[in-house]
Amino acid sequence: MELKKIELRNSHVEEEQKEKSLGAEDRAEDRLSPLFQPDTLMSDEYFANYRRRIPLEPEKALLLAVLEDGVRTFQDNIFVESGKKRALLDEAREWLFSDGFEHVFSFNSVCSSLGLDPGYIRRGLKRWEEHARAATRKKQGASQGAPERLVA
Repeated sequence: MELKKIELRNSHVEEEQKEKSLGAEDRAEDRLSPLFQPDTLMSDEYFANYRRRIPLEPEKALLLAVLEDGVRTFQDNIFVESGKKRALLDEAREWLFSDGFEHVFSFNSVCSSLGLDPGYIRRGLKRWEEHARAATRKKQGASQGAPERLVA
């Protein structure tokens, strides 16, 4: 009989321990479940993360257009030998590589207003020019190096 009482007591203790551990698991699950719930976002909220937070002011957009035009003019006309396009190249080169802050649209002023480093842009343009000229020389050397075949 005493053996049955001991077994009964042991089974009650085991059940209580199981209930306590299950209760702790349930409480932990209740606390953690909101962490794993999917976030519901509308498409506008989702795409708002990828849009510009502060729109570019019209003045900065104008300065960026001026900078882009100067760089594009320089790159598009780098191999021109004479004529109107050569004059455009010379003007773009002078604007890009002059150090003055004389007027609002000088290269240094534009870069400063846009938060860009003018020296970094100049170094990049010089490096681009060197690579472009080397590639052109390589093409010209390859085409001149092979003798033409004469067909009778």
